[in-house]
Amino acid sequence: MELLVIDLEPFLKWRAEQHCESELPVSFPGGDEENDDVGKDAGSEFGEHDVLLRESCAAVAACLRETGALVIRDPRCTTADNDRFLDIMERYFGQSADLKRNQERPELHYQVGVTPEGVEVPRCSVDSKMQELMRSLPPISRPLMPVGPDRKWRYMWRIGPRPAKTRFQELNAEPVIPESFPEWVDVMNGWGHKMIAAVEVVAEMAALGFGLPRTAFTSLMKEGPHLLAPTGSDLSKYGYLNTVFAGYHYDLNFLTIHGRSRFPGLFIWLKDGRKVPVKVPEGCLLLQAGKQLEWLTGGKCAAGMHEVVASESTLQAIEASQKAGRSLWRVSSTMFAHIASDAVLKPLGHFTNSSASGNYAPICAGDYVETELSAINLKSSKLY
Repeated sequence: MELLVIDLEPFLKWRAEQHCESELPVSFPGGDEENDDVGKDAGSEFGEHDVLLRESCAAVAACLRETGALVIRDPRCTTADNDRFLDIMERYFGQSADLKRNQERPELHYQVGVTPEGVEVPRCSVDSKMQELMRSLPPISRPLMPVGPDRKWRYMWRIGPRPAKTRFQELNAEPVIPESFPEWVDVMNGWGHKMIAAVEVVAEMAALGFGLPRTAFTSLMKEGPHLLAPTGSDLSKYGYLNTVFAGYHYDLNFLTIHGRSRFPGLFIWLKDGRKVPVKVPEGCLLLQAGKQLEWLTGGKCAAGMHEVVASESTLQAIEASQKAGRSLWRVSSTMFAHIASDAVLKPLGHFTNSSASGNYAPICAGDYVETELSAINLKSSKLY
């Protein structure tokens, strides 16, 4: 499926022109019925001729709401940047398991350093309600049920400053730097900061598109536990049809952003229940709505369901890589953007009037994250 592509350059130019303007939020009125919020007063901060900006913000909000995903083009994030990142992660994941385990930090809930394959449990394996949803889908759109934990490694690298004081030290720990990679910090920080900058712009556009103040989301992201979190799946070991690398799940964070992977395999579910493969154009980035965004919108913008599996297209890419002598590690260029751990998740503005808002009681973001980590086996009571 070709998702809508949003070019961020016009909004970036407008943002630069407004740099000296007040950064205080501007109140926007909003609706409380189905679809009333999308695009409502999206252009209140723009001039009367900025039709493209108003339409772009409304499109970002509508796409996140209807599909849980969108594709962006950010001139600050280049294909060369993504390739440099993929190259170093292919080298890292290609090391022996023993070498990689030196960066394992289970006592910190695996929120920094490496998570070995066979640790993270797919949410669909432990959530009975999710399993009911899976069974209710038509066979053509039904997710593949994983057997056992995910067959992927993951590396967590923190991006941006952390709060000086927080109740959630494990979620805001210092980064772990592997040996034998002198360029590690520069590559990780370089790509990570570019991707979080793209998320911030999308978050502003989404807020305006939803009829909220421009900084409604970004003000809550300040000093959040943002994580550059690439996965690595060994296709020389697991490269057979229908292998589940990441079982059917939603992301627990605010927004997830991905650079283009060298191997296809990501599938998402639309609001109408259709399962579709994702194709990210060259030079673009994919964003997916997470559970924290769902919370802040009172359920109007649901977290996007997705899985990563070995499809026919994956097998074709494996064959091409084998012939070219390239790495057979499938690396995802992934960043998790979070709401700050000590901030409170609750429906914002007019979303308090949504029919489902009662399902989203106020909760500290850090408490919510720790609950989710326990469910997927990344926070174990055995460690304490």
